[in-house]
Amino acid sequence: MGRKVLVLAEVREGTLRHVSLEAIAAGKTIAEDGETVAVLVGKDVSGLKEELFHYGADRIVLIENEKLASYSSDGYSQAFLAAVDAESPNAIVFGHTALGKDLAPKIASKLNIGLISDATAVEYAGEHIVFTRPIYSGKAFEKKIATDSPIFATIRPNNITALQKDESKTGDVKTLAVDIKDLRTIIKEVVRKTSEGVDLTEAKIIIAGGRGVKSAEGFKPLQELADVLGGAIGASRGACDADYCDYSLQIGQTGKVVTPDLYIACGISGAIQHLAGMSNSKVIVAINKDPEANIFNVADYGIVGDLFEVVPLLTEEFKKLKIATS
Repeated sequence: MGRKVLVLAEVREGTLRHVSLEAIAAGKTIAEDGETVAVLVGKDVSGLKEELFHYGADRIVLIENEKLASYSSDGYSQAFLAAVDAESPNAIVFGHTALGKDLAPKIASKLNIGLISDATAVEYAGEHIVFTRPIYSGKAFEKKIATDSPIFATIRPNNITALQKDESKTGDVKTLAVDIKDLRTIIKEVVRKTSEGVDLTEAKIIIAGGRGVKSAEGFKPLQELADVLGGAIGASRGACDADYCDYSLQIGQTGKVVTPDLYIACGISGAIQHLAGMSNSKVIVAINKDPEANIFNVADYGIVGDLFEVVPLLTEEFKKLKIATS
């Protein structure tokens, strides 16, 4: 029996976050032969509907309102709950992002249902849907079986592969008028401290620096390598505490949790708090002068050496490779 799944299509700075496309793929798995409905919320976001269809959405519920121009938990919860009332879904899927982590518990509480958070895999075991999620700071994984309806889950970015793009796919769009009222918070201005470029939480390649970079200037070679590879810059808490970079770049138990295809750790010792934020990366490369550094215990490849010598060499080699393949 098919299910109707509602997926929140998260928008940032006028573009869809890639995790929304991954959430659609998760929704299709849950729905089986049912339908996956994307809920597009915001101001002037209707132009994004085609991309949602191309990546697997069967229908779209469009909710546009001036008061939804910036995210607020009050505004978005009113909008999404209106979509829930209109669609009566059997399941709901959000991305496990800053927005999703804030909004999902509120929606679950309002609907009086359970929430499976930070899922890294969705699959069927017989008739049951099984969600895999990390526990104990990524040291172990547990499997949750969803039995009640509606099922509600958030998925970790970069773990569930988005469906292949099909530009011929289209569907129906339902415009839902929602009166957003009684907002306790009004967003007047958004000041971003993060550097421009690839979003850290969705980056496929991350170059991260620790105390070994020695200064803010020490991040320049890492940035050059990231630029060549089309990756993002991250940091350990030690580098952030030393004022080498902004805390928005922090990866770890008290920072961002990332799962890129390639993680290059430069001058990072490998404290357990940092490993909790990156140990599930698909390939980990560690560069450190200390051969006994804990980071080598989780690395797939290790380079014992000075990052200020190794990183520029890597950058030059990748540049040559790009020229040869272009």
